[in-house]
Amino acid sequence: MDGDRIGLGLSPRRKEDSRFLIGKGAYLDDLPFPGLTHAVFVRATHAHAGIAGIDTAAAKAAPGVLAVLTDADVRHDGLNDLPPTVEANVQTGERFQFTALPLLARDEVRYAGQLIALVVAETKNQALDAAELVRVDYAPRPAVMDPEQAAATPELLCMDWRLGDAGEAFDKATHVVSLRLLNHRIVTNPMEPRGVVGIHDPETDAYTAHVSSQSLHANRDAIARALNIAPEKLRFTAPDVGGGFGAKNFPYPEQALIPWAAKRLGRPVKWIASRSEVFLSDHQARDQTAWASLALDAEGRFLGLRADSIANIGGYMCGGAGSLQTFQYPHLQGGIYAIPRIGLRIRTVLTNATPIGVTRGPGFAEAINIVERLIDAAARQCGFDRAELRRRNMARTPMVNALGYAVDSGDFRGTFDKALAAADLPGFEARRRNSEGRGFHRGLGFACHIKGTGGNPSENVDIRFAEDGTVELVTGTQTIGQGHETTFPQIVAHCLGVPNDRVRLVYGDTAAIRTGGGHGSSRATYMGGTAIFRASEMIVEKGRPIAASMLEAAEADIAFADGMFSIAGTDRSVDLLDVAAKARENGTPLDTYYFWTREHMTFPNGTHVVEVEIDADTGRVSLARHTAVDDYGIIVNPMVASGQAHGAIAQGAGQALMEHAVFDANGQVLTGSFMDYTLPRAADFPAFNLDFNNTVCTTNPLGVKGCGEAAAVGVYPAIANAVADALGTNGILDAPVTGERIWRALNATR
Repeated sequence: MDGDRIGLGLSPRRKEDSRFLIGKGAYLDDLPFPGLTHAVFVRATHAHAGIAGIDTAAAKAAPGVLAVLTDADVRHDGLNDLPPTVEANVQTGERFQFTALPLLARDEVRYAGQLIALVVAETKNQALDAAELVRVDYAPRPAVMDPEQAAATPELLCMDWRLGDAGEAFDKATHVVSLRLLNHRIVTNPMEPRGVVGIHDPETDAYTAHVSSQSLHANRDAIARALNIAPEKLRFTAPDVGGGFGAKNFPYPEQALIPWAAKRLGRPVKWIASRSEVFLSDHQARDQTAWASLALDAEGRFLGLRADSIANIGGYMCGGAGSLQTFQYPHLQGGIYAIPRIGLRIRTVLTNATPIGVTRGPGFAEAINIVERLIDAAARQCGFDRAELRRRNMARTPMVNALGYAVDSGDFRGTFDKALAAADLPGFEARRRNSEGRGFHRGLGFACHIKGTGGNPSENVDIRFAEDGTVELVTGTQTIGQGHETTFPQIVAHCLGVPNDRVRLVYGDTAAIRTGGGHGSSRATYMGGTAIFRASEMIVEKGRPIAASMLEAAEADIAFADGMFSIAGTDRSVDLLDVAAKARENGTPLDTYYFWTREHMTFPNGTHVVEVEIDADTGRVSLARHTAVDDYGIIVNPMVASGQAHGAIAQGAGQALMEHAVFDANGQVLTGSFMDYTLPRAADFPAFNLDFNNTVCTTNPLGVKGCGEAAAVGVYPAIANAVADALGTNGILDAPVTGERIWRALNATR
């Protein structure tokens, strides 16, 4: 078998970059379509208002306009509203209180940017001009933007759930430390905005939607329900996706409206979101307020944790927002620590903000922030060393936390100690004195993180052996920039010994494979990799009798390794691809489909140590040092894993220091562009000192753990703790820790 077999643990260059770097990517706006028309949406200018009427006459008469569609047209054609993908409490089955999102606003709007009308014209500029002519008769209503106010309003309370009980622990405690923490709202801003190109085939009455989405099959099924058609009548395809970060996880009304408009017009219809629309209408993330307390005994052993939290999910419950609060947020409450009693009250409320979806580490990040901030506050208030306080309370794996959730693997203390050693804690005081001499406050902070990965619980692959000697790997997972075209062939090379350049990855098309979990929750390597491993086992067993016949040996004497079937104890062997060719000739091809449903998740974890400098005059915060040691199990490609961790670090630091989606009291977006919303740049970061302390995951045969999100979970509280250390207080409880907030805090103490 010619070619290199680059298996697990090595770092070949990313195969996909060769086309990305020369502009040969197949992103949505790159795809050509004959007869294309262009769509623009009219969006709500009020966050909360009734709709008394919509006048479209002038828009319909504008040059080049082909259609102006409203809810009346949606109802005439029998389309359905878009409910959340999770409609009930994952733990109890109790249905959430919500109203399904209409594709186009019906009698009211509930957030600024909600869709009201769809304008289609020959050119995008014509559609933009016509959209300005649509007149909406609003009846403004008061906006509710405060989650605590919403929680006190019965019709805005989606869920009020209590889980566990920590009361007894607090009755026995020597120390109780409490904080109110806001995990503030952010906009994810993927490089490629959302978009849809819709096509309808009148002969088959079937639709095709070319989308920028990261969960094709699930979103296809949801949109098929909205269009009132069978899923088989709708194809979703996305050859390349320029990032998602969770904002493209769930279905949106545009994904139904654009194909529907294509059917009405008999021509392809294209819509690409502007960056302003990203800020207005993409599912946002975080936005949880928590009142949390930690109970400790006299020696600093954790006795109990309780948290009362309110999640602000915006104008409508969308996607899987409900499952965040009923599975992911409580799942790892207490993090890596042995806390015997945990009690939670979890409320989810509707406001007049943009709907919430997910981003890196959803739910888990909110939970870890609570415990890591409380531990530092406890050390400060009760006189404990914060590192020793953590060590004293770290759990050993396998562990089951107080709420019954199990974690299979991890060397928490070893990872923690390795990170602190790499961060050179003994040298910190000298670095602090140096900073003070230059007019800066310097602070040291750390946080231990853990995150469950798995996402959609089912996955499948189809491995096909082509006549030209290549292997086609068709997967229901999806690549949105992670490097799967490089790493998945490495898994095939590990399992089947097939040279990497012989493997062709097929993904991003609901017509290519019957189902798929897409990409979310760092699931692809675990879920897709396990499916590849199991399918490979089946391929080897199918090939064994054929190889035995080719080698004229007993089947029991045939061994398989490194892509070769051989007679045990001899040098006689035959290549897997030759066996595949023979099997195809015999009419018994080795092509294999495998579908599986997981029972467990994987749990990447680690420790992040940061040092910040704060300008004493302006309050500006700079990241001076960043050290991290993470556990991602068996790593397929260390270079790719490091790149994923770097991206997660940047996103977590961006939230901690600068990113913040802000609305005024009337629900108007104040951070609607990059003039108002800051993203981190390379110059905002020091060189990352990243290392690994990997333990083998026991919940999958490859031993892997998802690596794309965990770092974002740890960075946010680590930076907050470093700022608190620099200020000598509990720090800034309502992040981000901007220069203005710190300047005010510094001046308040002068």
